Amino acid sequence: MEDLGWGAILFGLAKQFTPVWIALVVTFAVSIRYKRRLGLYGKLFDSTIGMIGFAIVMFWVFSALFADLIVTHDTLSQISQMKNKAPGTLQPDGTAWYLLGGDHLGRDVFSRMVAGSRVVIQIAPLATLFAFMVGVTLGLPAGYYGGRLDTGLSFLANLILAFPVILLFYLLVTPEIVETGLPQYLAIVLFLFPIIFLMVLVNSRFYVMPAFRNKMMTAIAVVGGYVYLSLVGEVGTKVAVLPNALDLIHVPGNILIVFVSVVFVNSPTVFRIVRGITLDIKTRDYVSAAQTRGERPWYIMLWEILPNARGPLIVDFCLRIGYTTILLGTLGFFGLGLSPESPDWGSTINAGRKLLTIAPHPAIVPALALMSLVLGLNLLADGLREESLKD
Repeated sequence: MEDLGWGAILFGLAKQFTPVWIALVVTFAVSIRYKRRLGLYGKLFDSTIGMIGFAIVMFWVFSALFADLIVTHDTLSQISQMKNKAPGTLQPDGTAWYLLGGDHLGRDVFSRMVAGSRVVIQIAPLATLFAFMVGVTLGLPAGYYGGRLDTGLSFLANLILAFPVILLFYLLVTPEIVETGLPQYLAIVLFLFPIIFLMVLVNSRFYVMPAFRNKMMTAIAVVGGYVYLSLVGEVGTKVAVLPNALDLIHVPGNILIVFVSVVFVNSPTVFRIVRGITLDIKTRDYVSAAQTRGERPWYIMLWEILPNARGPLIVDFCLRIGYTTILLGTLGFFGLGLSPESPDWGSTINAGRKLLTIAPHPAIVPALALMSLVLGLNLLADGLREESLKD
């Protein structure tokens, strides 16, 4: 058995991604078949740019989901003879190839690239969603009521935005700040907003059905409260609420710090976008009609204004996931937050850059992966914007 040429390498890569190709074909076939019933998502398949972006994004989503089936080696296993080996090199025992070569510790670059997609897909969309929960919950009343509430919230948002982002990240993830428990205290505040948002949403919609509303509110409080306490508390830290036997959602401290940092930085921008859209939409006739009917303010904000702001917000959501992906890569590149052995793309780019002139592939592979995901998200946002403007 010999080392592989580039043709064999590309064939091997395509073969390893077989579960992803199958999932993509099924997703596109079903989506195109029923696209007229799927609203804005269905209209996405009328846009060539949108479909290309969606395909790239879903490629990495499915790669993260099926990572265990795709990888060829354990991400932490090291073979000393494979240090900085070129793509397609055969292992010394002759059992398998390093399809995209080995890194400076003899780990498989391909497997770490695929595993790194899981880190990004787990953190970026969820952190962006949490940031939107915070921004929407505060931006709607700020734009709708105006006055001192708007002035105070806008001042806080501008204060955070005025601070250099990378320096803010440095402060939040440095060991000295982490030891004070500040990231967890921020999590206590920020992670409350999804629960507040859902409870206000249910209360405003089913206000005239008190029995059903109370059941829904209780379910959100119980389930959401448990998830909230499990997320913000961890045994052995300054914030440990639930006992270890009941704390079933274990979030590693470094992941929580990165997550909170991303939510904290993105929330003010989302707030300003929601506030600006609300200032515009609240002057529309249908809002005046709802006010004339005697609808409550939160009903108007959540069920009249927010649905009509969905186009710009969905587009910004896609773009913001891309920004968050870049931020995660930046944090990993500077060795902040995530553990050094993490396969996230930022950390692997940082590790590979030290030997860039000798073996460029350990840095180029994750860099191309990061670039392709952000490109896909931007194309997807362009497609959604194009279709939303046709409504």
